[in-house]
Amino acid sequence: MDAGMRTVWSVFKPRIGFAIMLCALAGLAATPGASLPAWKVAVLAVAVFLSSASAGAFNQVVERELDRLMARTRKRPFATGAFTSVRGWYAAILGLLALSVGAAAWALNEFAALYTFLGAFFYGVVYTVWLKRRTWLNIVIGGLAGSFAVLAGAAAAGAELAREPLILALVLFLWTPPHFWALAMAFRDDYAAAGVPMLPVVAGDATASWAILAHAVALALLALVPGFMGLGWIYMLGAALGGALFVGRCLALVRAPGRAAALRAFHASLVQLTLLLGATILDGSLG
Repeated sequence: MDAGMRTVWSVFKPRIGFAIMLCALAGLAATPGASLPAWKVAVLAVAVFLSSASAGAFNQVVERELDRLMARTRKRPFATGAFTSVRGWYAAILGLLALSVGAAAWALNEFAALYTFLGAFFYGVVYTVWLKRRTWLNIVIGGLAGSFAVLAGAAAAGAELAREPLILALVLFLWTPPHFWALAMAFRDDYAAAGVPMLPVVAGDATASWAILAHAVALALLALVPGFMGLGWIYMLGAALGGALFVGRCLALVRAPGRAAALRAFHASLVQLTLLLGATILDGSLG
């Protein structure tokens, strides 16, 4: 992939899209008795990925001025001026979202399509436009984007949502705030300079670290519940190991709040999510 294509690709935040896609596949895998043809599973994965990609691109277009104020984001193509055709990008983003939602409705059902749309809407509009610059609750509510991906996967198997994917969706809802608060603590000066009221900016590192730990403990414990409801030992192992790692890093953060500990907690949250989703998908495929 040449430099130009890599730049275009980066606009869609593909790493986030891949994680959101795994959330949808985990929601399907966590649904008891779920069975879809391989092509429908592929449509689910692609639709959710494209929906997330559309929201990621929308985020970068809308926040191009904000991104210029933060060292972490000032090299993004809209912030640098590498891309300037805002109207054309809005049309492409809308078309991509329509394609993803339409594909989900055609291959799966209207509920899967609705949740696919809501995931993009909550990240692109609710979080980015409505909440990010207004309240420290921005990522708490905006975190529903990952939860809706889980529900899209579960709905693909049928309109009635089972308990296991519902709990997994709640786990994702609890995971998002500490993940982003740890990142915001590590880059607190960036967020403060840009006027973004992330929790570490408005409440300080000490208070934020306790909030991160509380969320980590709650989601680690809740993540174990589906294992007692029927998901297998692979799921339980992934949930337990990931939860223990994340809680351990958050305890270290409470003891010594700061950039280094915050980055370790942030990376631990990524490991936890990977273990949780990977174990869910593997458990479902073997079961």
